[in-house]
Order: sequence, then structure tokens, then C-alpha cells
Amino acid sequence: MLAAVASVFAFAAPMARAQSSHDAAAAPVAGAVQAPSASAPQMALTASASMEVQPDTVLITLSAEVDAPDQPAAGRKLSAALDDLVKRAGGTEHVTVRTEGFGVWPVSNDKGKIGSWRGQGSIVLESAQFEAASALAAKLSDKSAISNIAFRLSRKAHDAAERKLLNDAAESFRQRAVAAASAFGFSGYRIVKLDLGGGGGNMVPAPRAMMAMAKGGGAAPPSEVPLRPDTITVSVDVSGTIALQ
Repeated sequence: MLAAVASVFAFAAPMARAQSSHDAAAAPVAGAVQAPSASAPQMALTASASMEVQPDTVLITLSAEVDAPDQPAAGRKLSAALDDLVKRAGGTEHVTVRTEGFGVWPVSNDKGKIGSWRGQGSIVLESAQFEAASALAAKLSDKSAISNIAFRLSRKAHDAAERKLLNDAAESFRQRAVAAASAFGFSGYRIVKLDLGGGGGNMVPAPRAMMAMAKGGGAAPPSEVPLRPDTITVSVDVSGTIALQ
């Protein structure tokens, strides 16, 4: 085996030396990442691709408010209210529940003195099953207020969208590089540097008209909370430097 490899190299060496100077100076394949020569002009380019994606996760925030004559009592009442919401929401399939925010502050009377204490806290329902989250939020809104609804892409959905966009962004970059080289009288280009970026997939709040605001003692809770999310824009950006040749 070693003898065979040695014979191949022994044959290839004189063949390589026999190549013409024209072949040795031939330009590399356009688009290959290589170090440019000192005389090659360079150009910075940017290309991007984007798409509208339907969010697949909903987050519904329900808030509880309490009043009490002193701070400890307000804290206890708020803790009890949030614990009750968590217990009622617990065990619902496809919906995760977490507490978010807990605050107690004084309320001044008309004489400028502390007359009472108020507390506010919230829980967040998160789910990829919109119907399940909607039904649970409607159930809990008899003793709490639905204060916010937001939508977002899960990490899995966001990564899948970026993978689809990567080829489009790369092709756009190649087309711009070819066009730039041709516009300045060059026959091709070499990639010197590439940077990949992206954006989008952040939370999108629901319009306020869609939020069912209800508190204990008010009107009967809705049978379901309308969830009609807007689309989210996901983008992939490709920037880099090319050497014209």
C-alpha cells in the first residue's frame, strides 16, 4: 500500500511541474472563501431573506389585586389569591403555569397619610394548544383579570424557519456578488469573510380588543378568550466581504 502511494506522488510531481504558467495563475472558483491578493479590490455586501410565520405559542397573563389595612395582611391576601389561581390552573393538560410579579404598596388617603395597602400579582398560562389555554383563562377570569395576551414562536419553530431562509439568503448574496463584480468590470469574486445574523420571532402582543378583561364580582366570565395572533417576521441576514477578480 505504501509503495503504491509513493508511486502516485512520484508520478504526480513531474506532472505538476509540467503545467503551464497560465494554468498555475488561473483564478480560483468564484465564491470560495480564500485570502485575497494584495492588489484585489474588496467590497462589503449584505443580503437577507425573510418570511411571515404564524406563532405557535400563546402566553396569557392573569392578574389578581387585593386591598388590606396593613402591609402584612395585603401580602397574605395576595399570596392566597395567587395560590388559588395556581391550584385551579394546575393539572390542565398542555398548559404550563407560573407566577410572575408580586408587589405590595401603600395607598394614601385624602390627608396624605397611608390609609390602606394594595397588592398585585399575576400568573402566566403558556401553551401551544390555543384552545386549552383559552378555556382555562376564561375559567380563571371569574376571580382575576386577563391583563395581557402575547404570542411567540417556539425555539423549534424559529429554528425551522431560519433553516428555510438560510439558502435564500445565501443565494441572494451570491447573486449580488456576481452583479457587483460584473458592474465594475470583473469576471468573478472570492469570498473573504462571511457573517450570519437573523432576527424576529419575538413576542407579539394581542390587540387590546381581543383581551377579555374581567374581575370578580363583575360580569360572567367569557366561555373562551378569542386568540387570533398576527404573524411574526423571521429573517436571516448574510453580510461579508468579497475580493473582485
